[in-house]
Amino acid sequence: MRLSVVIPAFNEEGNIGRLIEETYAAVPETMLGEVIVVDDASDDGTGAEIKALIPRYDSLRYMRHERRAGQSAALRTAVLAARFPAVAAMDGDGQNDPHDIAGLFERLGAPGKEPALVGGLRASRKDTGSKRLASRFANWLRDKVLDDGCPDTGCGLKVYQREVFVRLPYFTSMHRYLPAFFLTYGHQVVYAPVNDRPRLAGRSKYTNLGRALIGLYDLVGVSWLRKRTAIVPLAEQAEGTVGADVYVMSQRG
Repeated sequence: MRLSVVIPAFNEEGNIGRLIEETYAAVPETMLGEVIVVDDASDDGTGAEIKALIPRYDSLRYMRHERRAGQSAALRTAVLAARFPAVAAMDGDGQNDPHDIAGLFERLGAPGKEPALVGGLRASRKDTGSKRLASRFANWLRDKVLDDGCPDTGCGLKVYQREVFVRLPYFTSMHRYLPAFFLTYGHQVVYAPVNDRPRLAGRSKYTNLGRALIGLYDLVGVSWLRKRTAIVPLAEQAEGTVGADVYVMSQRG
Protein backbone atom coordinates (compact mmCIF):
# COMPACT_ATOMS: atom_id res chain seq x y z
CA MET A 1 0.00 0.00 0.00
CA ARG A 2 1.29 3.46 -0.93
CA LEU A 3 0.13 6.84 0.26
CA SER A 4 -0.61 10.35 -0.86
CA VAL A 5 0.98 13.15 1.14
CA VAL A 6 -1.40 16.12 1.20
CA ILE A 7 -0.40 19.61 2.30
CA PRO A 8 -2.77 22.58 2.58
CA ALA A 9 -0.86 25.86 2.31
CA PHE A 10 -1.64 29.55 2.62
CA ASN A 11 1.13 32.15 2.37
CA GLU A 12 3.92 29.72 3.17
CA GLU A 13 6.63 31.17 0.94
CA GLY A 14 9.99 30.17 2.39
CA ASN A 15 8.50 27.08 4.08
CA ILE A 16 6.61 25.07 1.47
CA GLY A 17 9.45 24.45 -0.99
CA ARG A 18 11.74 23.23 1.76
CA LEU A 19 8.98 20.98 3.11
CA ILE A 20 8.29 19.41 -0.28
CA GLU A 21 11.97 18.64 -0.88
CA GLU A 22 12.31 17.22 2.60
CA THR A 23 9.24 15.02 2.10
CA TYR A 24 10.65 13.42 -1.02
CA ALA A 25 13.93 12.81 0.76
CA ALA A 26 12.36 11.42 3.95
CA VAL A 27 9.55 9.15 2.74
CA PRO A 28 10.73 5.93 1.02
CA GLU A 29 9.98 5.74 -2.72
CA THR A 30 8.20 2.43 -2.21
CA MET A 31 5.80 4.16 0.19
CA LEU A 32 5.32 7.59 -1.39
CA GLY A 33 2.83 7.67 -4.23
CA GLU A 34 2.42 11.42 -4.67
CA VAL A 35 2.57 14.78 -2.95
CA ILE A 36 -0.42 17.09 -3.40
CA VAL A 37 -0.18 20.73 -2.31
CA VAL A 38 -3.34 22.83 -2.31
CA ASP A 39 -2.64 26.55 -2.36
CA ASP A 40 -5.53 28.25 -0.58
CA ALA A 41 -5.37 31.41 -2.72
CA SER A 42 -2.04 32.64 -1.34
CA ASP A 43 -1.03 36.20 -2.22
CA ASP A 44 2.72 35.67 -1.81
CA GLY A 45 5.20 33.43 -3.64
CA THR A 46 3.80 30.13 -2.35
CA GLY A 47 2.48 29.01 -5.73
CA ALA A 48 5.66 29.90 -7.60
CA GLU A 49 7.76 28.08 -5.03
CA ILE A 50 5.74 24.90 -5.48
CA LYS A 51 5.57 25.03 -9.28
CA ALA A 52 9.33 25.54 -9.52
CA LEU A 53 9.74 22.02 -8.05
CA ILE A 54 7.36 20.21 -10.41
CA PRO A 55 10.05 19.52 -13.05
CA ARG A 56 12.13 17.77 -10.37
CA TYR A 57 9.36 15.58 -8.97
CA ASP A 58 7.03 13.78 -11.37
CA SER A 59 4.54 12.92 -8.65
CA LEU A 60 4.24 16.46 -7.27
CA ARG A 61 0.79 17.93 -7.91
CA TYR A 62 -0.21 21.57 -7.45
CA MET A 63 -3.77 22.81 -7.01
CA ARG A 64 -4.98 26.33 -6.21
CA HIS A 65 -8.28 27.57 -4.84
CA GLU A 66 -9.91 30.43 -6.69
CA ARG A 67 -10.51 32.16 -3.38
CA ARG A 68 -9.46 31.53 0.19
CA ALA A 69 -11.61 28.84 1.80
CA GLY A 70 -9.62 27.74 4.87
CA GLN A 71 -7.45 24.83 5.89
CA SER A 72 -10.23 22.24 6.07
CA ALA A 73 -11.38 23.10 2.55
CA ALA A 74 -7.82 22.86 1.22
CA LEU A 75 -7.33 19.53 2.98
CA ARG A 76 -10.57 18.16 1.56
CA THR A 77 -9.65 19.30 -1.95
CA ALA A 78 -6.36 17.42 -1.67
CA VAL A 79 -7.84 14.23 -0.24
CA LEU A 80 -10.59 14.09 -2.86
CA ALA A 81 -7.90 14.37 -5.55
CA ALA A 82 -5.64 11.75 -3.93
CA ARG A 83 -5.00 8.60 -5.98
CA PHE A 84 -3.88 6.28 -3.19
CA PRO A 85 -5.83 4.55 -0.38
CA ALA A 86 -3.83 6.08 2.47
CA VAL A 87 -3.28 9.77 3.15
CA ALA A 88 -0.63 11.54 5.21
CA ALA A 89 -1.63 15.12 6.02
CA MET A 90 0.82 17.81 7.09
CA ASP A 91 0.62 21.54 7.74
CA GLY A 92 2.39 23.71 5.19
CA ASP A 93 4.43 25.72 7.69
CA GLY A 94 7.17 23.11 8.06
CA GLN A 95 6.59 22.48 11.77
CA ASN A 96 5.57 18.88 11.07
CA ASP A 97 8.50 16.59 10.33
CA PRO A 98 8.03 14.38 7.22
CA HIS A 99 10.53 11.91 8.68
CA ASP A 100 7.70 10.83 11.02
CA ILE A 101 5.36 9.83 8.18
CA ALA A 102 6.80 6.35 7.65
CA GLY A 103 6.45 5.41 11.33
CA LEU A 104 2.82 6.53 11.45
CA PHE A 105 2.02 4.82 8.16
CA GLU A 106 3.40 1.50 9.37
CA ARG A 107 0.86 1.52 12.20
CA LEU A 108 -2.10 2.22 9.90
CA GLY A 109 -4.42 -0.63 9.05
CA ALA A 110 -4.93 -1.69 5.44
CA PRO A 111 -8.24 -0.63 3.84
CA GLY A 112 -11.03 -2.25 5.81
CA LYS A 113 -8.72 -2.95 8.76
CA GLU A 114 -8.00 -0.98 11.91
CA PRO A 115 -6.76 1.46 13.04
CA ALA A 116 -8.09 3.80 10.38
CA LEU A 117 -6.26 6.86 11.71
CA VAL A 118 -2.85 7.30 13.32
CA GLY A 119 -2.39 10.75 14.82
CA GLY A 120 0.81 12.52 15.69
CA LEU A 121 1.44 13.47 19.30
CA ARG A 122 3.91 16.31 19.63
CA ALA A 123 6.31 15.35 22.39
CA SER A 124 7.92 18.77 22.68
CA ARG A 125 6.03 21.78 21.35
CA LYS A 126 8.10 24.53 19.71
CA ASP A 127 5.37 27.19 19.88
CA THR A 128 5.34 30.13 22.27
CA GLY A 129 4.35 29.58 25.88
CA SER A 130 0.98 31.27 25.41
CA LYS A 131 0.13 28.98 22.49
CA ARG A 132 1.12 25.90 24.44
CA LEU A 133 -1.09 26.93 27.35
CA ALA A 134 -3.98 27.76 25.03
CA SER A 135 -3.59 24.42 23.28
CA ARG A 136 -3.46 22.54 26.57
CA PHE A 137 -6.69 24.17 27.72
CA ALA A 138 -8.37 23.57 24.36
CA ASN A 139 -7.43 19.87 24.44
CA TRP A 140 -8.77 19.57 27.99
CA LEU A 141 -12.06 21.28 27.14
CA ARG A 142 -12.55 19.34 23.93
CA ASP A 143 -11.94 16.03 25.69
CA LYS A 144 -14.45 16.95 28.42
CA VAL A 145 -17.11 17.69 25.82
CA LEU A 146 -16.34 15.08 23.16
CA ASP A 147 -14.65 12.38 25.26
CA ASP A 148 -12.59 11.35 22.24
CA GLY A 149 -9.33 10.67 24.08
CA CYS A 150 -7.33 12.81 21.64
CA PRO A 151 -4.28 14.20 23.47
CA ASP A 152 -3.18 16.62 20.73
CA THR A 153 -5.88 17.61 18.25
CA GLY A 154 -3.79 20.53 17.00
CA CYS A 155 -1.05 18.34 15.51
CA GLY A 156 -1.44 18.56 11.74
CA LEU A 157 0.45 15.34 11.03
CA LYS A 158 -1.99 12.46 10.68
CA VAL A 159 -2.13 9.34 8.53
CA TYR A 160 -5.51 7.85 7.70
CA GLN A 161 -7.54 5.82 5.25
CA ARG A 162 -8.81 7.98 2.41
CA GLU A 163 -12.09 6.11 2.01
CA VAL A 164 -13.09 6.82 5.61
CA PHE A 165 -12.24 10.52 5.34
CA VAL A 166 -14.32 11.13 2.22
CA ARG A 167 -17.41 9.75 3.95
CA LEU A 168 -17.19 12.15 6.88
CA PRO A 169 -19.36 15.28 7.12
CA TYR A 170 -17.55 18.35 5.84
CA PHE A 171 -17.53 21.74 7.54
CA THR A 172 -15.04 24.53 8.19
CA SER A 173 -12.48 23.44 10.82
CA MET A 174 -13.35 19.76 10.48
CA HIS A 175 -9.62 18.96 10.32
CA ARG A 176 -9.40 19.66 14.06
CA TYR A 177 -11.98 16.99 14.85
CA LEU A 178 -10.92 14.09 12.67
CA PRO A 179 -10.15 11.70 15.57
CA ALA A 180 -13.60 12.35 17.08
CA PHE A 181 -15.35 11.67 13.79
CA PHE A 182 -13.33 8.55 13.00
CA LEU A 183 -14.40 7.19 16.38
CA THR A 184 -18.02 8.24 15.84
CA TYR A 185 -18.09 6.36 12.57
CA GLY A 186 -16.90 3.17 14.23
CA HIS A 187 -13.15 3.24 13.57
CA GLN A 188 -10.11 2.88 15.79
CA VAL A 189 -7.69 5.74 16.36
CA VAL A 190 -4.18 5.49 17.80
CA TYR A 191 -1.40 8.00 18.44
CA ALA A 192 2.36 8.03 18.21
CA PRO A 193 4.99 10.60 19.26
CA VAL A 194 6.24 12.90 16.50
CA ASN A 195 8.74 15.69 16.21
CA ASP A 196 7.68 19.34 16.36
CA ARG A 197 9.79 22.09 14.84
CA PRO A 198 9.82 25.88 14.95
CA ARG A 199 8.44 27.88 12.04
CA LEU A 200 11.37 29.18 9.98
CA ALA A 201 9.57 31.75 7.81
CA GLY A 202 6.32 33.72 7.80
CA ARG A 203 3.92 33.81 10.69
CA SER A 204 1.05 31.79 12.10
CA LYS A 205 -2.39 32.32 10.59
CA TYR A 206 -4.12 31.86 13.95
CA THR A 207 -4.35 33.91 17.14
CA ASN A 208 -5.17 32.42 20.52
CA LEU A 209 -8.37 34.47 20.83
CA GLY A 210 -9.55 33.82 17.30
CA ARG A 211 -8.93 30.11 17.59
CA ALA A 212 -10.68 29.97 20.97
CA LEU A 213 -13.83 31.69 19.70
CA ILE A 214 -14.05 29.50 16.61
CA GLY A 215 -13.22 26.43 18.67
CA LEU A 216 -16.08 26.99 21.13
CA TYR A 217 -18.54 27.49 18.30
CA ASP A 218 -17.37 24.35 16.51
CA LEU A 219 -17.29 22.31 19.71
CA VAL A 220 -21.01 22.77 20.24
CA GLY A 221 -21.78 21.75 16.67
CA VAL A 222 -19.47 18.74 16.68
CA SER A 223 -20.90 17.53 19.98
CA TRP A 224 -24.43 17.78 18.58
CA LEU A 225 -23.47 16.04 15.34
CA ARG A 226 -21.77 13.15 17.12
CA LYS A 227 -24.79 12.57 19.35
CA ARG A 228 -27.14 12.60 16.36
CA THR A 229 -25.12 10.16 14.27
CA ALA A 230 -25.76 6.43 14.31
CA ILE A 231 -24.04 3.60 12.49
CA VAL A 232 -26.37 0.91 11.14
CA PRO A 233 -24.61 -2.35 10.17
CA LEU A 234 -26.10 -4.17 7.20
CA ALA A 235 -28.11 -7.22 8.17
CA GLU A 236 -28.07 -8.76 4.70
CA GLN A 237 -26.32 -8.21 1.39
CA ALA A 238 -27.15 -9.45 -2.10
CA GLU A 239 -24.47 -11.27 -4.07
CA GLY A 240 -22.14 -8.98 -6.01
CA THR A 241 -22.77 -5.83 -3.98
CA VAL A 242 -20.15 -3.96 -2.00
CA GLY A 243 -20.77 -4.06 1.72
CA ALA A 244 -20.41 -1.13 4.09
CA ASP A 245 -22.02 0.12 7.24
CA VAL A 246 -24.65 2.76 6.60
CA TYR A 247 -24.12 6.13 8.24
CA VAL A 248 -27.32 7.94 9.14
CA MET A 249 -28.38 10.95 11.18
CA SER A 250 -30.26 9.57 14.15
CA GLN A 251 -33.69 10.97 14.87
CA ARG A 252 -33.70 9.78 18.45
CA GLY A 253 -33.88 12.28 21.27
